[in-house]
Amino acid sequence: MDKLYIIIPAYNEEETIKSVIAQWHPMVEGIGPESRLVVIDDGSRDDTYRIASSLRETYPQLVALTKDNQGHGPTVLRGYKYAIRHGADYVFQTDSDGQTLPSEFSKFWRNRKKCGILIGYRKKREDGASRVFVTKTLRFVLLATFGVWVKDGNSPYRLMRCSQLQEVLRKVPKNFFLANVLITVIYTKKGMGVHYYPITFLPRQGGENTFDMKSLIKTGWRAIGQFLALRRRIGL
Repeated sequence: MDKLYIIIPAYNEEETIKSVIAQWHPMVEGIGPESRLVVIDDGSRDDTYRIASSLRETYPQLVALTKDNQGHGPTVLRGYKYAIRHGADYVFQTDSDGQTLPSEFSKFWRNRKKCGILIGYRKKREDGASRVFVTKTLRFVLLATFGVWVKDGNSPYRLMRCSQLQEVLRKVPKNFFLANVLITVIYTKKGMGVHYYPITFLPRQGGENTFDMKSLIKTGWRAIGQFLALRRRIGL
């Protein structure tokens, strides 16, 4: 029986974390008793971790972890490595803001043998024009930097086979801030089996976005510089 670990990073999501756990826990229950839903609190300033921890008796396959605040990239990397260390066969990542639907996960799990990486392509988005603009711009940045075209490089809806992911992670710098983007690039560049499926992407279900347009632009310039350095360093 395949073992699945679902990784959910969380930062200041006290408004949504209870409902997100309630929605996603049945996915691991349905796959088998050794599968886990892993919520990783990224040093939240609110009650995210306390709420997640309090639900462990209600949801027996829930794991709640906490760490110092480092951002989304380092948090998902920690989750991926945690899944690999604990013998997961597959790892799935989504976010804690309630924008993705567990009901769309079954088509990913049915097609898991295609992994590589199966990515939820946010074809229709309801999270604002600035986010759509950033995703479209990222496509051209990755094309110019790495020579690859990706539909949705930073999508928080992705299923990966751990045996392959373990090899990919060796090329990802520790605590890299755009970890999912770089992972997508490596899978694509190396021809490791990238498949996209359209998904629904709802408005944020609670809390606040951590990025405004100014910070998104700043992050974008930082990404370009780091991508150029990485291309030479890791042979992409």
